[in-house]
Amino acid sequence: MTAKGKTAVAARHRRHQRVRSKVKGTASRPRLCVFRSLSHIYAQVIDDVAGRTLAAASDIEKALAASRDGKKKTDVAVAVGELVAQRARERGVEQVVFDRGGYRFHGRVKALAEAARKAGLRF
Repeated sequence: MTAKGKTAVAARHRRHQRVRSKVKGTASRPRLCVFRSLSHIYAQVIDDVAGRTLAAASDIEKALAASRDGKKKTDVAVAVGELVAQRARERGVEQVVFDRGGYRFHGRVKALAEAARKAGLRF
């Protein structure tokens, strides 16, 4: 058994709170937030001042669900990064701050971030 607050999920939440104390999304530079579950990945562009989600994408959407069959999770994360960047640019967002959500910056999180950069978001 683990002591209270000593699980991997609790550790990620502590890391995420540490990141969120420093990273704030504004209207001119919203926050690109990533959530990674065991089998899916989600991304949102959030204006924290107004409390609004400006753009979002995930691999469970119909736009990406058909194209993810047989692909690696990292390749799916690239597609989600490109889609969220495209949607953010349609809403007039050019620059964001990246919120890795307490996850290490490697693997799927890094692939999503690099794809969003390649699709035109600056951070």
